[in-house]
Formats: sequence, structure tokens, C-alpha cells
Amino acid sequence: MVLAMLADDAASRAAWLGQEGALAAMPSGSIAIECSTLSPDWIRALHEAVTHSSLRMAEAPVTGSRTQAEAGQLNFLVGAEHETLNAVTPILQCMSKEIVHLGPVGSGAQLKLINNFLCAVQVTSFAEALVWMERTGLRLDSALDFLKRGAPGSGILSAMSERMTHRAYDVNFLLRLMAKDLRYAHVAATQLGVNVSTSTPAQELFRHAEELGLGEKDMSAVVEVVRRGSRAHLKVF
Repeated sequence: MVLAMLADDAASRAAWLGQEGALAAMPSGSIAIECSTLSPDWIRALHEAVTHSSLRMAEAPVTGSRTQAEAGQLNFLVGAEHETLNAVTPILQCMSKEIVHLGPVGSGAQLKLINNFLCAVQVTSFAEALVWMERTGLRLDSALDFLKRGAPGSGILSAMSERMTHRAYDVNFLLRLMAKDLRYAHVAATQLGVNVSTSTPAQELFRHAEELGLGEKDMSAVVEVVRRGSRAHLKVF
């Protein structure tokens, strides 16, 4: 079995099919396990190449960030045939809290992009809400505590509130990778006839953040785009 967990389609393509790529060196019957967050188009192409090489494939993108990875508590979203799933499960269990089988190859990529689309929209909406709160004179700690305990509360809101308020942008999830995931998600949804209109402003904020040189920071740094934009539009009465 060969397992890859890489940044994007280009990195995955190079690792599997490039010069000295893994597929050419894998004996018949081996299993390729692709754990990267990739576009469904590339997953389909990779699956065809794997099958053509008389190999098997499981795609198993993960959720969870640095802390979960270090603790072996990632969630794997698996697309694979049942026989292949049974074969790779002992490998994935070494790194996982949960293994979710979603269907054939391609299923994992779809849910991972849906997951990250929802996360990105929450991150950007909270960034705007936080800057709004910062401009009001509210007791920020009390306001944030209320929101985290109330209907808008979520795990990602709690994590973002700490990082954004303290401007602590040590990487848990790279901003540029979330920007990439949003692009992939938009294309994947559009191909299925779904208009994910809320992804457009999120994509814009992440694009501006990359232009500001924040791509190598944690994705929470996207709030700095809102802070700068809000300052530019402040009026004195």
C-alpha cells in the first residue's frame, strides 16, 4: 500500500504519475491510498490510471488539523469498494478517530469539499462579525462567550475566536490551502448544477488574503482582510 497526503491536484499528479511516480513502481495488486483534498475530476483521472495499472485505489481525505494529526485522531472520508476498504482499514485506523465509508471512489472528495466549503463560509462570516464587534465597544469577551454558547456556536467558531482575537496565526490549516479547497468546491458544485453562491464572497476574502501575503499563515488570518477593509471605510461623524 502507498499512501499520499499532499497539497493539491498538481502535487498528487506528480507523486503518482510524474517522473519516478509511485504507480509505475507498484506491483500488481497494490493499493493506492490518496488522502489529499483534491478535485473530483482529478480523483476520477487517478482512479482510471490506477485501474489501468492493475492496481486498486481508496481515496480517504481527512478532517482534523495539526492537533488531531499528531494524536492519530483524524477522520477519514473514504471512497472505495468494500474489499479495498477492508484491506486499508488497519492502516487508516493507526491514524484515525473515525473512518466513514461514503461509497465508491470519488465520494470522499465530494464530502471533503462540502465540509471545507461550510468551514470557509463560517470562517469568513465570523471574521466579519468579529470586526463588527470590535468596532462597537462591546465587551468582546462577553459577546464571544455568548455567541459560542448560543445558536451560532460551533467548534470552528470557538477555534477562530481564539486565533482571530489574539492574532495567533500559527498554522493549523494553511490559508492558501483553504483558498484552493474553495476553488475546487465551487467547480465541483457547479458541475452538479448547484449554485454555491455563498462561496463567492468567501473566495474573494481568501484571495485578498493571499494577495496580502497571508497565504502561509493559518486560515484565521483572513480576518486581517476585513480589518483593513473596515478601516478603509470608517467614517468620522
